[in-house]
Amino acid sequence: MASWEDETDQKISDLGIDLSNIDIDAPPFVPSFAAEVPTEWSAPSEVVGDVPPVKEPELNLSVEESGGEGNDKLETPAVLSEPKRQAVPYVPPKDKKETLSVVFIGHVDAGKSTIGGHILYLTGMVDARTLEKYAKEAKEKNRETWYLSWALDTSNEERNKGITVECGRAYFETEHKHFILVDAPGHKSFVPNMITGASIADIAVLVISARRGEFETGFERGGQTREHAMLVKTTGVKHLIVLINKMDDSTVNWDESRFTECQDKLTPFLRKIGFNVKTDVFFIPCSGFTGAFLKDRPSDARCSWYKGPTLLEYLDGLPTLSRCIDGPLRIPISDRFKDMGTYVVGKIESGSLTRGMTLTMMPNRVSVEVLQILNDDEEVEGSAAGDNVKLKLKNVEEEDVSPGFVLCSPDNLCHVAHVFDVQLVIVDYKSIICPGFTAVMHIHACVQEIRFRSILCRIDRKTNEKTDIRPRFIKQDDVAIVRFEAMNGCVCLECFKDYAQMGRFTLRDEGKTIGVGKVMKIISTSE
Repeated sequence: MASWEDETDQKISDLGIDLSNIDIDAPPFVPSFAAEVPTEWSAPSEVVGDVPPVKEPELNLSVEESGGEGNDKLETPAVLSEPKRQAVPYVPPKDKKETLSVVFIGHVDAGKSTIGGHILYLTGMVDARTLEKYAKEAKEKNRETWYLSWALDTSNEERNKGITVECGRAYFETEHKHFILVDAPGHKSFVPNMITGASIADIAVLVISARRGEFETGFERGGQTREHAMLVKTTGVKHLIVLINKMDDSTVNWDESRFTECQDKLTPFLRKIGFNVKTDVFFIPCSGFTGAFLKDRPSDARCSWYKGPTLLEYLDGLPTLSRCIDGPLRIPISDRFKDMGTYVVGKIESGSLTRGMTLTMMPNRVSVEVLQILNDDEEVEGSAAGDNVKLKLKNVEEEDVSPGFVLCSPDNLCHVAHVFDVQLVIVDYKSIICPGFTAVMHIHACVQEIRFRSILCRIDRKTNEKTDIRPRFIKQDDVAIVRFEAMNGCVCLECFKDYAQMGRFTLRDEGKTIGVGKVMKIISTSE
């Protein structure tokens, strides 16, 4: 009986196949589209455009020297893998409405959230049925007059206490512009949250209560009106609208003299902190509860004395802001979260981006890919300077991202400083400040503890000249050049002259704002 080996040999011989020349040491066969396996390889030239479909190819991978007839063109070898998608610069559509961020600021209980909620209703962002639901729920909690604010105050804590804690965010449109509404908290305990909201704003609406006693409490007795106005100026807000709210209150009754009184008391202060009150500040009387002068003019004869525009009319007529769309990309990250991937939130301060772009996250220098761009919670292909976006990123985890990190173009990174010089104005501090003093610096979306390493000189307010070199201390109302040292590592920033939004800061200590300033020079980096 034949063995199985003999049977196999017999079957092969029956097929007429000569196996005597088989190389048993040959490398394993890997299926390929190519009919021939080349013995020599020449690097292919870069493939531009779409790759044609492969048809039973017969590849000639050798490159002959040019000079002969027909050798002017270099044949491109077939590419077997799909080319990586290349991101192209984003150009905003010409018919796209200008996007502006508007932050509502002011003392607690001035009516910011109520006005914001009413604007959302008047512009169709909140329907009547939802508003009726809020009114019913508010009545059950004995909060009948608060229901409009619930469109922005969404947490139970905010609704039960009647105060805004986090920055509420919503969207609305006018005829020519698209707005991002940021409702900042008014209580002094939540000023850091207010600074975060103000850091992304282009326009600020300072809400003042005209009710007898409330205006005085917010402005004259250490309220938040002064601090909020100063903070938005520090963060770079160019236009300030002062809404004199609650003009329908029984203590006011649309009295023009009360409106004028509030205006006259605010104007000198706003001028002092740097606003041009003739071109950049506008006063409007209103009632957040009834909606008077928010969108439409009331028929009440008591307020016929006001002939100016309503709030939405004024916002819609603002001049177009200049944006640095062609500059290097800068996106300070204000928040991050996880939802089937890592998302970051921030405002594009400079440049533009498209889906598929590779960016560098500073200060940790992590290379990330933009998988998705959300603008107003709608997915878009690209965004440019001025837009507030949510980005889904690849190659980074949520726990590796912190507010204050900055997304940059890989070929133009932002500065990461450990020691830097600033020009500082001390606005409110009762004692003297010496080298070694520590405070908390708010710069764009970053919160960083810093130490006064040295005080280099004072600056004369009138002449802007340097005086008193190396003073031993500075005090309230002094302007000085100070050398700061970041206490916990480093901070992403830029010199004010290069990127104003990433070079201006606020200094806080023990729950209050003590100084404002701008970055002048970077001394040492994290490297």
